[in-house]
Amino acid sequence: MAAIVTENIVKTYRTRIKSEGLSASFRALVKPEWTEVEAVRNVSIEIEKGEIVAFIGPNGAGKSTFIKMLCGILHPTSGDIRVLGMSPVKERRKLAMGIGTVFGQKSQLWLHLPPLDSFTLLAAIYEINDDERKRRVGELTELFGLSEFLKTPVRKLSLGQRIRCEVAASLLHKPELLFLDEPTIGLDVVVKQAIRELILRDNSERNTTVFLTSHDPADVENLCRRAIVIDHGEVVLDSPVEKLRSEYLGKKLVEVSFSKPQTIPDMFGVEISTDFQGLKSTLAVDTKMRPIAEVLETLSTIGNVLDITISNPPMEEIIASIFREQEALNRERE
Repeated sequence: MAAIVTENIVKTYRTRIKSEGLSASFRALVKPEWTEVEAVRNVSIEIEKGEIVAFIGPNGAGKSTFIKMLCGILHPTSGDIRVLGMSPVKERRKLAMGIGTVFGQKSQLWLHLPPLDSFTLLAAIYEINDDERKRRVGELTELFGLSEFLKTPVRKLSLGQRIRCEVAASLLHKPELLFLDEPTIGLDVVVKQAIRELILRDNSERNTTVFLTSHDPADVENLCRRAIVIDHGEVVLDSPVEKLRSEYLGKKLVEVSFSKPQTIPDMFGVEISTDFQGLKSTLAVDTKMRPIAEVLETLSTIGNVLDITISNPPMEEIIASIFREQEALNRERE
């Protein structure tokens, strides 16, 4: 059975048109004007049980609206949704027992209570008996390394500690499907990797389906085998992450700072931009043409290097590249 199936999902919002000027504002007060905005447009996808799928796109693309419809928080204007074989519109309460959610910027934990108390409250909500609750909390505490701060109020935890507790809380009732909305936002590299490993372990041991949104390309590369790209409410790409990696994630940004003005030699597959003082340069490296190791070796021979950082291009840039290519393909077909 597929974990998620949607057919031609549309979500339209009715918004009020803002009026400018005193007289126009008065007329709008008496007789307001409205317009309709399509947040999601004819989205049809199917996700099998046990898949880890990235659902990515720029801000305002319709990701959060789509997730809320999958969870039953919002109802689609038209189209059909089946999640774990249930209709989120008609069976929201029953569906809630089979899904877990983690929103990086919103907490399901009570800030003034320690995580242990939140786990107890959530266990009662999910109708988990005391013996099962103690066993599950013990398992998750060991798995996520929570013992040191399990009795510390959530408001006193670091962001990394809180997110670990958030993921643990979402898994307390053993959901079949886990929604992760920016789970690693604001975390340092070490904590991000720890969270990813925990997600992969749960997927491996329990075959949990994971539906992930993230602006961090590393989340997509390290967790997912499939990526669905959405922009302006429409799916513009649905492909294996391997293809996404080879065609769109093959670029790295190398930022280098010098103690004295330096000129970096031209390199095939590398675009170089340098500030007017010659003290800082950014290199956009196409790793299919030039390995990062060769770029770093060249930089090390220049001398006077103060600092080097390597990062992925912003997700927005990757999405824009995908969208431009899809538009070009559509024009060719026409």
